[in-house]
Amino acid sequence: MGEILGYRPAVGVMLINAERKVWVGQRLDNALDAWQMPQGGLDEGETPFDGALRELEEETGIRRGLVAQVAQAREELYYDLPPDLVGKVWKKNWRGQRQTWFLMRFLGADSDVDIETPEPEFRAWRWVESAELPHLIVPFKKKLYEDVLEAFAEWL
Repeated sequence: MGEILGYRPAVGVMLINAERKVWVGQRLDNALDAWQMPQGGLDEGETPFDGALRELEEETGIRRGLVAQVAQAREELYYDLPPDLVGKVWKKNWRGQRQTWFLMRFLGADSDVDIETPEPEFRAWRWVESAELPHLIVPFKKKLYEDVLEAFAEWL
């Protein structure tokens, strides 16, 4: 019987602009035409809010002073990796992630976005209507994105 793997503690950011469109990036490491919101694992001892701001800056170049928190999802949201990715995407074997999601308003200009970061994750970015999100993400994260939309529905 195999080891029961846990979920990697992580965060996600739904970043909306003045038109309530959502920031998405196209990952460098995926051949699919998939777009995702900024998200990633928490560092040891890091609060979810600080982790969300760090991930946002690491992935998009957007500094913390250019965003304002609108809401936080009431509970952690989960996704499972497809079996062929377990043990391959992170340093430790996790079955998926348990994420704390934040809705943040972008206070800057598009010129403040810089995906050519020291460790780039995206090859392109754009603003999209929130309803498009489940159709843009890799299939195994579709339910997660539906849950994020539900969590922040009153602000979208």
